[in-house]
Amino acid sequence: MKVEGVFIDSVGVHLPEHVSAEQGVAEGLYDEEVHQASGLTGTHVARHTPALDMAVSAARSALERCGLDPDDIESHIHSGVYHQGPDGSYPPAYILRELGITDVPSLHIRQGCNGMLAALEIAVGQITGAAEVERALLTCAQNFSTPLIDRWRGFGDSYILADGAAAAVVSAESGFARLRAINSGTLAELEKWHRGEESLLPPQGGGPARVAVAERAALFNEKEMPLAETVERIAEFDLGIIRRSLVDAGLNAADLARVIPINQDGRMIEYSVLAPLGLPMSRSSWDFGRGIGHVGAADLLISLDHLIRAGELAPGDHVLLLSQGPGWISSSAVVTITGIPAW
Repeated sequence: MKVEGVFIDSVGVHLPEHVSAEQGVAEGLYDEEVHQASGLTGTHVARHTPALDMAVSAARSALERCGLDPDDIESHIHSGVYHQGPDGSYPPAYILRELGITDVPSLHIRQGCNGMLAALEIAVGQITGAAEVERALLTCAQNFSTPLIDRWRGFGDSYILADGAAAAVVSAESGFARLRAINSGTLAELEKWHRGEESLLPPQGGGPARVAVAERAALFNEKEMPLAETVERIAEFDLGIIRRSLVDAGLNAADLARVIPINQDGRMIEYSVLAPLGLPMSRSSWDFGRGIGHVGAADLLISLDHLIRAGELAPGDHVLLLSQGPGWISSSAVVTITGIPAW
């Protein structure tokens, strides 16, 4: 989908205490061999700070950076990978109440690690469509500090889960990045890869269930589809989504100054994205992201914020953002840096 008249005005980030991979190994939480092979060097741990409070912090930073008052926001879209509050509660309303934003529409996106680009795609529709929204607030947060999830091993060897939050103000007027294109798709034949053989009914044991994504995936690969074939199908599907965005933006892969994927094992990024595009890993954000951990859908904004603040992006640079989630869902977006913000 080609996009015109949509900008990222500002971003905000909240990252709690950093914990190194070496510390995880020393405490018996992380495997030394996996650490050495993956190249992942750390994560962030929020402990008892709720995900929604971190989302509020990131949103306040984004609003302050673009000089907006809460009353200037006309729409709010929130996404999260894991538990955002008590069952039956509405997480976006908590964020809006804490920010002092009233009487605006809000949405809660449940697309896992693909949530931020899914939210951005919805915001595009709100800004360019009948709603005529001028400014939308996007938020994303997670806290994996629970005995029901193993942040070091629970999602497989390619990830270390991290706590934190990110936010963006998306505008119809101006911003430091202009959105050129965004596309998404669902490879439904891999739906069972993350569900396994678990029931679609609520948990029957009387309490919350342990999240065992890696175990479900292993079972799927054993019974349904070999891992090599699964990875090949994912890579082909994701590249199709990426190429659609490049075509819509009128760019070639060689035009990209940076590629920002979710934070995972660098070998996966190189095999499935950079190498097929003919780009070196130095054009990715992996060297930074490897030490952050996988903050779900917040990864993209956290890396974009870093690249801007570190002076690694300049006006005119084209940046590819890409993410995936269970289902199998995949999204990609292309932005062009229009200026370096004061923050």
